[in-house]
Amino acid sequence: MAGVSVATVSRALRGLDRVSPETRERVLRVAEDLHYVASPTATSLASGRTRVVAVVAPFLTRWFFAMLVSAIEKSLRAHGHHVILFDLEDDSYDQRLMLSQNMLWKRVDGVITLNVPMVAEEVELVDRLGLPLVAIGSPVPGRACVRIDDAVAMRTAVEHLAGLGHTRIGYIGAVPENVAHIQTPQDRLRAFLDTVRDLGLTCEDSWILGSDWTAQAAALDSTELLSREDRPTAIVAASDEMAIGVLASARRLGLRVPEDLSVTGIDDFVLSGVLGLTTVRQDVAGLGHAAAELLLRALLEDDESTDELVLPTELVVRESTGPAPTG
Repeated sequence: MAGVSVATVSRALRGLDRVSPETRERVLRVAEDLHYVASPTATSLASGRTRVVAVVAPFLTRWFFAMLVSAIEKSLRAHGHHVILFDLEDDSYDQRLMLSQNMLWKRVDGVITLNVPMVAEEVELVDRLGLPLVAIGSPVPGRACVRIDDAVAMRTAVEHLAGLGHTRIGYIGAVPENVAHIQTPQDRLRAFLDTVRDLGLTCEDSWILGSDWTAQAAALDSTELLSREDRPTAIVAASDEMAIGVLASARRLGLRVPEDLSVTGIDDFVLSGVLGLTTVRQDVAGLGHAAAELLLRALLEDDESTDELVLPTELVVRESTGPAPTG
């Protein structure tokens, strides 16, 4: 009825190249008129492809990962692909589940990891199954990676505070070395310490606070430090969620922000603007879209990239930072 070959119909319905926009529109119109829907099972058997992509996350309850998943799903859906989620969160913060063959084999065509430092056994499994993989955040050797420069983002935050006259700066976001998603916390803490040293600022060891990267924990974890007379005049939080927890702790203790304490984060969390939080913004949705496009290129064009794509960050100054208090 469309007046084209079976192969052209197939390419048009799958959103592949080498089909003119006019032909694609005609095929889609005829398919709609005929109420034609390809059987996913039959298509998978014929092509060996499931048109499903595994998205692997250490947590799914955190806003950062939810935004990534949403952006990835939208990009894949536009090309007729779908997402299956694998949440590797275990019962404790410092452990995670491992990827297994039962999760992936004959169920997915490719994998996108969300800040998951994969161990050698997991990389070997993906290689053995011949699955293209794109990493967001923590890189996977020999695979494409989309990320921000955490060191640059952290330096931007510290330099902003230093520019306001702060010389006594604390930090929240340190985690034990066995935490399941270790790389980003380590990178940001290392960059903080390097920048403090390079700028000649002061940060006592007791001003570096551990946290599980939630607002609730950060509020508790920062209470003792903010109660002290020798507290820092500013706090850099490794994420906006923790920065919001510090703001809550300061408010309960009667500290004025930013007159008594300046607070900044990294991310630009969905509530940061409402709460007036200064932060270093990263384009979370942009990370997801870019990763999905790289994986689609591997699946649809057999063009598997090993490039590293670094998206920019930018300082967003709001009401939570101000000049260092005098006296």
